[in-house]
Amino acid sequence: MKIVKRSLLVLLGLFLIYTAFVLSLPNQYGLSRSVTIKATPDKVYQLIASPKEWKKWSVWNQRDPNMEMSYSGPESGAGAKWAWKSKSEGNGNMKFFAAAPAQAITYELEFEGMGKPSTGALVLENKDGLTEVTWSMTGTSQGNFMMKYFVPFMDKMVGPDFESGLKNLKALAEKE
Repeated sequence: MKIVKRSLLVLLGLFLIYTAFVLSLPNQYGLSRSVTIKATPDKVYQLIASPKEWKKWSVWNQRDPNMEMSYSGPESGAGAKWAWKSKSEGNGNMKFFAAAPAQAITYELEFEGMGKPSTGALVLENKDGLTEVTWSMTGTSQGNFMMKYFVPFMDKMVGPDFESGLKNLKALAEKE
């Protein structure tokens, strides 16, 4: 009986230490990736400003070709929205809340069960006939204890998806 009692106390102690560690983790996360594309900002903007165009270059859509998608709002720009259901990529939605033609698109990204939405942007900068595209995203785990576990790893988890997406965007924009 003493062994069971001690084992439970040790487990409780480890649990409390682990919980304290998780609570000490930061709430905020952010990541950013860039690529230079041999195309005008106008051309690149057409591929990022419409949710229907994202399925041509976004790695998330390519991972699950059976992803169910629905669209609402305007076809492109501010107010355009898409939602998806996916067994492998999760369920969520994205809404473009700001758009500056040939300059930037800003969005809110929400996944079921992941707490507060993230905010992201694709910013286009004209560089002597080339377009530098910077894709960034920020968010918080505030209000979602489980999300705190992922905050330190968001750059490593999502960064490669941004890199692949930008690579696909570059190939598509330079091809057309």
